[in-house]
Amino acid sequence: MSNRRNWLKQIGLGAVGLGFCQFEAFANPSEEYLLPNFDKSPILLRSNENPYGPSPLARIAMTKSINNSNRYAWNIYPELITAIAKKNNVLDNNILLGAGSTEILDLVLQYSSLNKGNFIIAENTFDYWTSPSEKLGIKKIAVPLTKDKKHDLTAMLQAIDSDTKMIYICNPNNPTGTICDREKLVSFVKEATKKAIVFVDEAYIDFTKEQSLSDLVIDNKNLIITKTFSKMYGLAGARVGYAIANAATIDSLNILKSSPGLSISKVSTVAAIASLNDEKFIQEVYAKNEEAKKYTIDQLTQLNLTCIPSYSNFIYFSLENYKKDFFKQLELNNIIGTKIYEENGKWSRITIGTMKEMQQFIEAIK
Repeated sequence: MSNRRNWLKQIGLGAVGLGFCQFEAFANPSEEYLLPNFDKSPILLRSNENPYGPSPLARIAMTKSINNSNRYAWNIYPELITAIAKKNNVLDNNILLGAGSTEILDLVLQYSSLNKGNFIIAENTFDYWTSPSEKLGIKKIAVPLTKDKKHDLTAMLQAIDSDTKMIYICNPNNPTGTICDREKLVSFVKEATKKAIVFVDEAYIDFTKEQSLSDLVIDNKNLIITKTFSKMYGLAGARVGYAIANAATIDSLNILKSSPGLSISKVSTVAAIASLNDEKFIQEVYAKNEEAKKYTIDQLTQLNLTCIPSYSNFIYFSLENYKKDFFKQLELNNIIGTKIYEENGKWSRITIGTMKEMQQFIEAIK
C-alpha cells in the first residue's frame, strides 16, 4: 500500500505543471483518419470518445509504465480491482476486469448462450455485439423504444418467455441518450431477473448524476452491470472495462476466460488506477460536456431540428426538416459523424466534442 501511495504522490507532483495548462489544450485530435483533400486531422464526432484525452495523472502514469511493458500486469491488477470496488461500493470479488466493456459483453454473451434460447434488446440501442450472438444460435427479440426514444420496460418484461436467457439494457441508451427512471428500472430488474440475466450497460452513466445499480448485485445473481474507462475517463484506445456482479456470477464468468489476468496491458492498468484518482479532471470533463451539449442542442433547435434530451456525451436528433445533404456538409468541412439510425424521422447521432468543435459543426451544417 505504501508503494501505491508513493506512486500516486509521484504522478501527482508530475501533474502540477499540467494543471496550469488550459483544459482544452488536452484535446487530442486523431491523425489516423484523413478525409480526401484535407491535410489536417478531421473533427471526430462519431464514436462518443472523450475529446480531452486521458487525464493528466493517467498520461504521466502511462508514460512512467512504458518501460515496464515487458512484464505482465498481474501484480497491479488487484490494485485496480480494489479501486473500482471502492468507487462502486462493492467488494473486490464483485469485479471482473476486461479489455473494454465490449469484452465483458462478449463474455456475458458466451455465458448466457451456454443453453440456447433468446435475448431481448431495445431497438435502437448499442447492438454491435448481437451479430455473433445470433451466429451462436441465440434468437434476438427486438422491442421498439417508446415514442420519446426510451426503453419500453413494460414491453420488454412482457417479451420474456421460457427461452429468454438475457435482457440487455443500455442506460443511458446509445444512440438516443435517454435514461430509464431508476425506480422503474429497479422494479424491472427485480422482476426480470427471476427469469433471466439482466445485463445493464452503464458506459455513459458518469455523464449523469444518476445512481448506478451496482448496489443490487450483492443479493442478485442474475444482474450484471458493465462500466468502462473509454468514455468519461478518455481511455477508449487503452481498452479498460469491468463487470460488477454477484461474487458467484463473477466466478462463473471468470471460468470462461482463457487468461483472466491478461486482458489489460500494464500501461492501461496504471492509467485506469490514476484516472480514478483524478477527480478534478472528471469534474472538468463533465462541466465542459454539459456546456457544449447545451450549446449544440440550442443551435440544432434553432435550425428546426428536433433533439432528444441527452444524458450522455452525444445528441440524438432528427434530420427530417434538414434541407441540405447533412453528411455531405460534414465531409466538406472535415467532420466525421455517424449515420441514419432510423429512416422514419431521419434520426442521427453526433458526439459532443470540445466547444470549438461543436461551433465548427454548427457552422458546417448551417
